[in-house]
Parts: sequence; C-alpha cells; structure tokens
Amino acid sequence: MAARSQTRLKIINLKAGMPTVEEAKRRLLESLYAPRGLNGPVVKIIHGYGASGTGGAIRTAIRELLVQWQREGKTVTVIRGEDWSIFDGASQALRQRYSFLKDDEDLDRGNAGVTIVEFPADTSKIFR
Repeated sequence: MAARSQTRLKIINLKAGMPTVEEAKRRLLESLYAPRGLNGPVVKIIHGYGASGTGGAIRTAIRELLVQWQREGKTVTVIRGEDWSIFDGASQALRQRYSFLKDDEDLDRGNAGVTIVEFPADTSKIFR
C-alpha cells in the first residue's frame, strides 16, 4: 500500500498549563473539531506521564477515552508512546501508511507522555 501524503504530524498538547482532567478532555475535543487541513488523520497527543502529579490522571483519562473511541470505531489506530517503536507491529503499519512518521522525535523513545492516534478521514463520527 502506498504511503498517504501528509505534510506533518498534528500535535495536540493537553498538558500545557496544567489543566484538570475535564479541561484536558475539552481541549482534545476542541482540537479535533478544528479543521486539520493538510495535517491529515494522524495526531500525537501530549498528555504527560504524571511527573507533576496531574499528568498521570490526564494520561489515564485520555487513554481510556481513546480506547472507548476505538471500540466505537471513532479511531482507527491508538499507539501508546511506550509502544511507539520500529519493532511494534501497529507502529510499523502506521508508519507504512504515513511515511512522514519515520521522522517523529518520539519514535523508539518509550515516551509514556504521548499517544499516537489515527482517526478516520471523516472525523464527524467522533462527535455523534
């Protein structure tokens, strides 16, 4: 399968400003409502990993939401930063579909503070 074109990875930073869990969820939804234009369906969500005391709660809540969305067909692929590796099968498949991901700075870093998500082309399904 040929790599899909996309100019860059969309990054959604949910941990900036030390938000509450509810604020972080709201920020995620607002970011997904915004048109992505040339950014395409793959996003990196920065939620932190808990070093500040609140990042862990945000990470847990956001990942639970993403798993729920995956069960509902609202996401195509969800890869935890710890698994984002050239040796992980899901990571390999995603990188084959989106060749620009080979340059991602978190690839092979075991970064528990991020999650890589592939959404369907029609993101309106997320909000139904």
